[in-house]
Amino acid sequence: MQITVIKNDHRGREVWRYHGTLLERGPTWIKLEAFFSRPDVVTDYHIFRQGDRFIEWFYSDRWYNIFEMYSTADGRLVGWYCNITRPAIIERDVVRADDLALDVFVAPGGALTVLDEDEFEALPLDPATRRAARDALAELRAMIAAGSPPFESLRG
Repeated sequence: MQITVIKNDHRGREVWRYHGTLLERGPTWIKLEAFFSRPDVVTDYHIFRQGDRFIEWFYSDRWYNIFEMYSTADGRLVGWYCNITRPAIIERDVVRADDLALDVFVAPGGALTVLDEDEFEALPLDPATRRAARDALAELRAMIAAGSPPFESLRG
């Protein structure tokens, strides 16, 4: 089943949409497979390549989503990208999430990079939203340190 993913900005305005294939669904989450459809994006911490395979988890009860990324060239795990968002709205064939700018990249060896903290701080967010986003970041850090799903390969 095809699922449309809609990424919104912090105000709920659409900034990007793409399609993924439903892999699993639970009462408060959805797991999709999608492919990076934009031209290659080079960053200081990673190169996102057109065609890279993403396994994506969206949650209606958590303030983040997680993308497990695999290389288009050889299929190897290249890391995880976690977006701090408001809890996703998950419908039958659509997922919507309001991005709050704060992101986490985790390399296959476990090195964690928090991204866009300055952008997050500049957003006009109410104190409760800001606190929930910071709590989500702490939850992700704990999951990564413990090797909790989907970070099992980080267990030493």
